[in-house]
Amino acid sequence: MSGSPRPREPFAGFDATARAPHGPTAPHGPAAAHGPAGSSDADRPRAGLRGWAHDLLLGARFAAGGGREGWTRTVLTAVGVGLGVALLLLAAAVPAMMHTRDQRRVARDTLSVGEHLEPSDRTFLLADESTTFRGDQITGVLVAPDGPHAPTPPGVTAIPRPGEMVASPALKKLLAHEPILRERIPYEITGTIGKAGLMGPAELYYYAGSDKLLAHDASGRTGNADRMARYGAHSNSEVLGPVFTLLLIMVVIVLLLPVGVFVATATRLGGERRDRRLAALRLVGADIHATRRIAAGEALLGTLLGVLVGVGFFLGARQLATYITIRDISAFPSDLAPDPLLTVLIVLAVPAAAVAITLLSLRRTAIEPLGVFRDGLGRPRRVWWRIAIPAVGLAMLAPLFGKVRGDASVNEYQVATGAVLLLVGVTAVLPWLVETAVGRLRGGPVSWQLATRRLQLSSGSAGRMVSGVTVAVAGAIALQMLFHAVDGDFVSDTGADTARAQVEVDDWGAGPRTTAQDIRQLAATKGVRDATGYTSASVNRPDAYKLSGDALSADTVSLTVADCASLRNFAAIGKDCGPHSVYLVAPPAGENRTSAGYVTPGARVDLNTDYSDRYTGNPRLWTIPAGARTVASRTDPLGGRMWGIFTVPGVIDDTWLSTSYAEMFVNLDDRTPDAVEYVRNTTARFGLDAYASDIHGTTSKTAYTQLRRGLFAGATLTLVLIGASLLVTMLEQLRERKKLLAVLVAFGTKRSALAWSVLWQTAVPVVIGLALAVAGGVGLGAALLAMVARPFRMDWADVLSMAAIGSAVVLGVTLLSLPLLWRLMRPDGLRVE
Repeated sequence: MSGSPRPREPFAGFDATARAPHGPTAPHGPAAAHGPAGSSDADRPRAGLRGWAHDLLLGARFAAGGGREGWTRTVLTAVGVGLGVALLLLAAAVPAMMHTRDQRRVARDTLSVGEHLEPSDRTFLLADESTTFRGDQITGVLVAPDGPHAPTPPGVTAIPRPGEMVASPALKKLLAHEPILRERIPYEITGTIGKAGLMGPAELYYYAGSDKLLAHDASGRTGNADRMARYGAHSNSEVLGPVFTLLLIMVVIVLLLPVGVFVATATRLGGERRDRRLAALRLVGADIHATRRIAAGEALLGTLLGVLVGVGFFLGARQLATYITIRDISAFPSDLAPDPLLTVLIVLAVPAAAVAITLLSLRRTAIEPLGVFRDGLGRPRRVWWRIAIPAVGLAMLAPLFGKVRGDASVNEYQVATGAVLLLVGVTAVLPWLVETAVGRLRGGPVSWQLATRRLQLSSGSAGRMVSGVTVAVAGAIALQMLFHAVDGDFVSDTGADTARAQVEVDDWGAGPRTTAQDIRQLAATKGVRDATGYTSASVNRPDAYKLSGDALSADTVSLTVADCASLRNFAAIGKDCGPHSVYLVAPPAGENRTSAGYVTPGARVDLNTDYSDRYTGNPRLWTIPAGARTVASRTDPLGGRMWGIFTVPGVIDDTWLSTSYAEMFVNLDDRTPDAVEYVRNTTARFGLDAYASDIHGTTSKTAYTQLRRGLFAGATLTLVLIGASLLVTMLEQLRERKKLLAVLVAFGTKRSALAWSVLWQTAVPVVIGLALAVAGGVGLGAALLAMVARPFRMDWADVLSMAAIGSAVVLGVTLLSLPLLWRLMRPDGLRVE
C-alpha cells in the first residue's frame, strides 16, 4: 500500500460520464435530480446562472421539505444566524445612536461662552446644580427667565416657576423611592422632560425654577448665574491622537469578529444528515458540482430565515432598550436605527457567506452514491497556509511599529486588516491543532474514550464550535495589553491621599466666618469622622493699582485663613499657634516664584484682587506682622502644596478679602452606608455656589472612559451571543447523535458516562483553543505595543481572567445541554421512521 494513493474509480459511470461531451440539456426542475440512476450528468442544466438558481432552489426545497427533523435543523440554523445578525445590526446602529445622543447634548448645552448679555424679554439666567447619587451623575439646571419670551429648554414645554421643576422620567422614579435624594432636590415636580431633551431614557436630568439667581458681573466678583439667550453651544473636543484611534479600531474588531465567526459556524449545522442526503442525490444522478450547490441551497434557506429572525431579534431587543442601561449608556428605541448601507451589506453578505462557506467546506469532500468521504481521510491537515494568514497580518502591521504616537495619522484600513488576519489566523490554525492533539489521545475511562474517539472522527466540527470563543479571548487579551500599556496617556495620577479625605467641598464666595460654620455642619453630619478646611483669597504687591493685563496677576500670592488645627494640615507651623498668628510659607522646592519677593515680615500687601485684567476700586493695604515666621509647607489631601501667607481668623477683617472661597476636606466613616450622600445633602444647604466632589487617586479623559464603558457593554453582548450560539450548536450536535446515544444506553452504557463524555468533548477543544488564544492574543498584543512604542509587558492576571471567562461560558453551555442529553438517551430514540 506504499506509494501515491490510487485514483478514485468512477461509480456506475457517473463521473466518467461527467467528463464526456455534453449532450442535449434535460428539462429543468426536480425531475432532473430524481431521474433514473443511469441518467448522465450531461442531462443536467449547465452551471450557469439558471443552473445555480435551480440547484440552490432545489436545496432550499429539501431543507423545507425534510419533515420535523429538517425543520428543526433549519430553525436551529436560523436561530444561530439570527443572533449574529441581530448583534451586527446593533453594531451598525451604534454610530447613529451616538450621533443622535451627541446632537441632543449639544442642543441643550448650557456652556457659557463668556458673553455678558444685557437683560431682555428673550434672555434668562442659568446656573448648574448637578450632583451625584450613589455613583450616578444627576444633572440639575436652575433657570430664571428675564422676560416672557425666554426660550424653553429642549424637551420642556414651559419654564418651571420658582420652587418647581421638570424632571426626566428616570429621575422622577428615583426621587419617589429615595428620601435621601429627595431631601437634596426638594422642588415640586410639575412636568416631565421629553425625549428631545434627554440623551437616553435612563438619564437623570432636571430643570428647576429659582428666584435666587443673580447674574455674574464683568469682574466675576458678584453673582451666581450666567445670562444667556439660547440653549446649545459647542464645547471643545478633547485631542486624543492616534493611540485612541488604534484603541477604537481594536475594540470594534474584537467585538465584531467573534460575531462573524459564529454566523459562519451556524451555517454549517446538521453536517452529518446533510452528508447522507448528498449521497442520495448522487445515487439518483446529480453530479458532484450540482450536489455541492444543492447543499449550499440548504444552508441558504436557513441563513435567509436567520436574517429574518435576526431582524426580528433586533427589533424586539430595540424595544427593550428603554429598560437596559450598561455603564451609564442607555438609548431610546428610535435612536437604534442601523445605517442603511451597512444594513443592506449585512443582509446580502450573510447569505452570500453561507453559500461560500458551504462550497468551501465541501472542497475536500468526495460525495459518492454510497456515502460521503472526506478527501484523504487520515491525512493530516495542511498547516502552511494556516500559518501564512497570521504571518501576512503581522507583515501588514510591521511597517507601523513605532509609528502610532504623537500626532501621526493612522492608516485605519491597514491596522484593521492586519489585526483581522492575525485573529482569523488563530481560527485557521485551531482545526489543525485540535486534530493533531486529539489524534494522540489514547486509553482512559469509558467516558474519556467515547469523547476522544468522537473528537478524532469529527475534529473539524469540534474546532469550529470553540473558534468563536478562541477569537474573542485572543482579541480580549491583546486589547487588555494595549489598554494597560497606554493607560498613562489617558489616565493620570492626581496625587490625592484618599486615606485622609474622601470628599472635597467648595463654597465660592465664603469668608472665614462662613467657612467655620460650614466645617462645623460637615463635622456634625451623619457618617463623617472629621472635617477640616480653610478660606482662600489672594494678595498683590502694594503698587498693583498701577498694573494691568498679565502683569496684574503675575505677582498675586495666595492668602490662607484657617484655625490652628486646620493650618497644621497644610504647613509645619508647630504648637505655638495662637489667636494672632501669621506665617509665611515658602514655595515648594523647584517652584520659581522670585516675583513674590515682596511677601516679607513687615511688608505691605494689597488685599484688593480679583480675576479681571484691570484694577478696579481702591487699594486695601495690610501690613504683614514683623514677627511672622517662615515655615515649610505640607502636602494637602489633594496631593498639592500650598504656599503664601497663612493666618488664623480675626487677623484680617473679613470684609477686606476679595474673591474668597472655602475649600473643605471630609473624612468619612466607611461603616456608615450612604455617608457621602449625607455630606452632599449638607453641602446643598450651603447655597448655589457650594458643591461636593469625590476625591479620586486617578483621573481619566472622558472619551477614554466612554470607550472602556462601550467595550464593557459590547463585551457583555458578545458573551451572550457566544453562549447562545454555542448552545444552539451543541443542541444540534446532540440531536444528530440521538440514535447513537440511545443504542449505547440500550447496550448498558451508564448515563453518567455519556454525560461526562459530552463534557470531555467540549473541554478538550476548549483547553486547546484557549491555549492557542493566549498565544495568539499575546502575539497580537506584542504587535500593538510595538506600534505604540511601548515595552512588552504581560499582566498574567488579566490573561487568566479572560481564559476563565471563556471556560465559564463553555462550561455553562455544556451544563444547559444536559437536560436534552438525558432526554435523547431514552429508548424511544431507537425508533426509525
